[in-house]
Amino acid sequence: MAVRYVAWISIQVHAMSCPQVCAGAVLQCSFGAAPAVLNVLPVNRVLTSGMPAATIMDHIPLVNVPTFGMCMSIANPMVAAATAAALGVLTPMPCMPATATPWIPGGAPTVLLGNMPAIDANSTLMCNWAGVIKIAMPGQVQMLIP
Repeated sequence: MAVRYVAWISIQVHAMSCPQVCAGAVLQCSFGAAPAVLNVLPVNRVLTSGMPAATIMDHIPLVNVPTFGMCMSIANPMVAAATAAALGVLTPMPCMPATATPWIPGGAPTVLLGNMPAIDANSTLMCNWAGVIKIAMPGQVQMLIP
């Protein structure tokens, strides 16, 4: 019985904190063919494990969020046109991220960097072409956000 209790406490403590995201984090889009690496400019002058820490405003296409190879979302006009030209056969086209809105924090915004919430490994970013961009690897695991 005590072993189960200790395991439960361990899971709860781990679930309450999550690694802070920094430059070099690996991203994956639900409609992308390949992972991409998050670019964070050092405008906030805050480092986590020696790398610039990311905030919800680090969502600019091609500046912060590079391409994910090929896009397979039919909501993407380029994919829709190529698919129509191929008589309905889904035809992936080069990814051009369309991330107009900031990151959605994975929890309560408890850490602010330059008056903007820091993002943790549970944060998500929405693409206008229906993709959900998640953090596959936060770039570091030593600094946790409560």
